[in-house]
Amino acid sequence: MFEEASEVLENMLKWSLPLSLVLFLVLVCPLRAEAAHEFSVYRMQQYDLQGQTYGSRNAILNTEARTVEAEVLSRRCVMMRLADFSYEKYQKALQQSAGAVVIILPQNMSTMPQDIVQQFMELEPELLATETIVPVYFALEDEELLSIYTQTQISSSSQGSSSAAEVLLHTATANGFQMVTSGAQSKAVSDWAITSLEGRLSGAGGEDLPTIVLVAHYDSFGVAPWLSYGADSNGSGVAILLELARLFSRLYSYKRTHAGRYNLLFFLSGGGKFNYQGTKRWLEDNLDHTDSSLLQDNVAFVLCLDTLGNSDNLYLHVSKPPKEGSPQHVLLKELETVVTHQHPDLKFSMVHKKINLADDTLAWEHERFGIRRLPAFTLSHLESHRSPARHSIMDMRSVSSSLEGAGEATAGPHVDLTKLRRNTKVIAETLARVIYNLTEKGVSGDLEIFTEQMQVQEDQLASLVDWLTAQPRAAQLLDKDSSIVNTLEYYLNHYLKDVKRHLVRADKRDPEFVFYDQLKQTMNAYRVKPAIFDLLLAFCIAAYLGVLYLAIQNFGLLYSFLRRVTAPRVKQH
Repeated sequence: MFEEASEVLENMLKWSLPLSLVLFLVLVCPLRAEAAHEFSVYRMQQYDLQGQTYGSRNAILNTEARTVEAEVLSRRCVMMRLADFSYEKYQKALQQSAGAVVIILPQNMSTMPQDIVQQFMELEPELLATETIVPVYFALEDEELLSIYTQTQISSSSQGSSSAAEVLLHTATANGFQMVTSGAQSKAVSDWAITSLEGRLSGAGGEDLPTIVLVAHYDSFGVAPWLSYGADSNGSGVAILLELARLFSRLYSYKRTHAGRYNLLFFLSGGGKFNYQGTKRWLEDNLDHTDSSLLQDNVAFVLCLDTLGNSDNLYLHVSKPPKEGSPQHVLLKELETVVTHQHPDLKFSMVHKKINLADDTLAWEHERFGIRRLPAFTLSHLESHRSPARHSIMDMRSVSSSLEGAGEATAGPHVDLTKLRRNTKVIAETLARVIYNLTEKGVSGDLEIFTEQMQVQEDQLASLVDWLTAQPRAAQLLDKDSSIVNTLEYYLNHYLKDVKRHLVRADKRDPEFVFYDQLKQTMNAYRVKPAIFDLLLAFCIAAYLGVLYLAIQNFGLLYSFLRRVTAPRVKQH
């Protein structure tokens, strides 16, 4: 009987052990496919400019997630929310050799407090000031990503518990997330072309007339190219230039108003955020490699339009104060006249700053023309070229109409259509007074030319700004065949003559700029158990198998012991 029971028990254990082990693993370990969350991430800038490297130099990510509260961040993907972000926390992650950094941004930036947005805008240049070896990504918050962040934060915070046993237990039982990107390592993009566009309106005297050049760069810039929409800088400048092209094309098409003393040359420059590469090459082509051009013959002045979509201030930035009696001085006086008589709510002043060739980049676009001894200005509502609003991913169009109409403070820079229209009208009226010499003719400063059918159209400006901010316009994303470039060219062709493209390609031997790919990727977050859980699980399985092995080998002793324990006791009389 003892031998039969032993054999039956041994067979049961032999067949039930594998099944129980498989069942145990299935119940404990979550299914990988069901636990994955897929979302888009946008990598920090990576580019070289004049031999200097900037931004994140890595793109591959495959590491476990942590928040900055964790004690150990080495080789971990550190997740931060914008509301909790600071430069000190960012540096902590880098100093501890983190494997990557993911910064989570809210879907609607206008919901963020103004001080947080302003702080991040001021930090963006610091993030790009030096190259970063680890990959740095930005992601837009959604419900699943917020849940991942919350669970990771709880797990990371528990590591500071006072009891070692509590830390070990929580570490072994907590769920972690493995963050994995799907793309390859970043590499330099070869033969990238930056496109600029020009078009013209000829005055009544033809080519012999002096030329007024109107310039605006159309690309945007921010810490992440795929999040750089540039509503105010410089979507507003582009919208004004296109509206001026429409208005003056009508003036120059009528016989009564075609007697202007100037040719008008419109230039939409590419690569403006990269030290104005498009403007630099355009000047070289026109001044060094062409026998005759409007730039060579007689330039009255160059007016660059930069960040004009907000504020009740207007600044005319100059590298050299204009001499009295020069066309540049006439422009300055006409601006003062129009502002004083037609828009007394607007505060206008001139800002003088010499060109500093020792700086890595130029301050304003007019300095490119000043280096070539062409009289130039930049008109902006910003007093300083160092304003963080010029280089921020926070510069977006998305602002509620109620806030815009009420004039309340909103998070980050944005475009106020009422002020954009006013600034457009100020520039248009000023140029018209210069072109038709109205002051010398004794025309009062109260006279408005652009009224009724010739008025500046706010709906037109709104459509232009909405279109320009519908997609990011970083220079790395706009090749010569992009829809934005093609649409801008179509618009210029509709109102101007002799519209041309100018392409800039970096020198292959000594490139002034180098762009890199892998700026947008798909990231997967897999729910995983920590490594210590695998060790603990292996220990439990080994102990379980060890106990079963001993029980089978010593079944006789175990059976005898169980019989003695379970045997009924005999009562003694």
